[in-house]
Amino acid sequence: MDTNDLQHGDSMWKGAPMSGFSKAQSLRANMTEAEIYLWNRLKLNQFLELKFRRQHPIGIYIVDFYCHQYKLIIEVDGDYHLNLDQIEKDKNRSDFLSFQGLKVVRFSNEQVINKIESVLDKIEECCKNDF
Repeated sequence: MDTNDLQHGDSMWKGAPMSGFSKAQSLRANMTEAEIYLWNRLKLNQFLELKFRRQHPIGIYIVDFYCHQYKLIIEVDGDYHLNLDQIEKDKNRSDFLSFQGLKVVRFSNEQVINKIESVLDKIEECCKNDF
């Protein structure tokens, strides 16, 4: 059996293949400006004393940020997410993640860079209301 085919079952990785972990590591090393900006506010339990993971593999996807305590996924979207093909892919991705019992909230790069306090308020609201 190839160890790259092993999966993590029903853990917080929701069946992520081992290959997703090396890709996630690469993505962590190449985060966008907006992702770095948000990560600097979320990391080290600074935000509501919650633990967030960045570039976290879940199933066949790698999500930008994940809080296991609230099963909350935060995605930071660049302009390419406005492309019609990407909109459909994002919908399929969100549907898959929701089916796994996870909550997905999306912000644009511009929202994160220009309105970080509003973004953090929305994240807090998502955690409190368990939407």
